Amino acid sequence: MKFKAEIDVMPLEALLDPQGKAVSNNMGNLGLPEIGNVRIGKHISLEVEAADEADAKAKVDKACKELLCNQIMERYEFELNAL
Repeated sequence: MKFKAEIDVMPLEALLDPQGKAVSNNMGNLGLPEIGNVRIGKHISLEVEAADEADAKAKVDKACKELLCNQIMERYEFELNAL
């Protein structure tokens, strides 16, 4: 079976997000002072071939832990859908 994973990787809440801070600080310049506390991460889409949904989840989880996410500084979550 083939599955599509949509993965979101975000900085840990306890850590400073310099990119998000810069965007937050400039919202007032756009006339949007009510927007703040911006956090910026990355979104990854991938397809995985697996025997079943549990196998696909295990493969995506391994890819996230070992390659796509620096777990010292980031957290991840994903959704999996059959294609």
